[in-house]
Amino acid sequence: MARKNAAWAGFEPAGKGYDFSGAKLAKAWPKLHAGDAEPFPDAKRTQALLKSIKNPPKGHDPQTLSDALVDAWRAFHQGDFKAAYEQGKALGVAGASVACKALAIHADHLVDDADEQLARFEEAARLAEDAIAALPGEANSHYRHAHALGRYSQGISIAKALKMGLAGKVRDSLERTLELAPKHAEAHTAMAVYHAEIIDKVGSMIGGLTYGAKAAEAEKHIKQALKLTPEAPIVHAEHANVLLLLKGRKGEDAAADAFEHAAGLTPRDAMEELDASFAAAQIE
Repeated sequence: MARKNAAWAGFEPAGKGYDFSGAKLAKAWPKLHAGDAEPFPDAKRTQALLKSIKNPPKGHDPQTLSDALVDAWRAFHQGDFKAAYEQGKALGVAGASVACKALAIHADHLVDDADEQLARFEEAARLAEDAIAALPGEANSHYRHAHALGRYSQGISIAKALKMGLAGKVRDSLERTLELAPKHAEAHTAMAVYHAEIIDKVGSMIGGLTYGAKAAEAEKHIKQALKLTPEAPIVHAEHANVLLLLKGRKGEDAAADAFEHAAGLTPRDAMEELDASFAAAQIE
């Protein structure tokens, strides 16, 4: 569990920041969530959630739950990741998607301490596991689990993660995500990275025989992600990583182009600004 006194480094967006007040969030939602296919939490959506959850959050009807989720997602997109996490977590599994995403994105970009990063990815994975148990039909229950475990695996080293059996868990969660949401761009991106990282670590022969990792699959999934979300900085940054993992020095020029493209895109929210800044740092 993330330590109670762990610092939540603030994030100040560039320029005037991101304004998703009132109805602006709903209007921007399709583009903001083209990557993770998260449904907009209007009252119709939250009514379905409440019917699906065995122990729904107390004191909430569809409209109040909708209002609470909208507030949490608004905080996320405007860069207040702490508020997004806390508000989402307070809603139990109904708010797990926003809580997990806020926790993981903040840890990824704004936490420097390696142990603290791992603790937060572990917590995000646990929250996602609870969501999987309660809402197995939700694609993002599975995707948030895969994302958190994937980032945790990168933090401890892919080799160690393979020995711990985490690769299979990541793949299973990604496969389930794509079964439920075939156009989930972030899951396609993560699946591409999964294949590429294993091949980079153990080679194509062992990677293919033991883990089912194939370069062709990595290329297929990243191509699909690029098609689905061409304006998202993260997909181009991860494309660069896939190129480096699969091709090494031979992929450096193409990877640099991909990082440059990611850095040059106009961010649509705080997360995309952080992703673009990360890409820019790779080519400095």
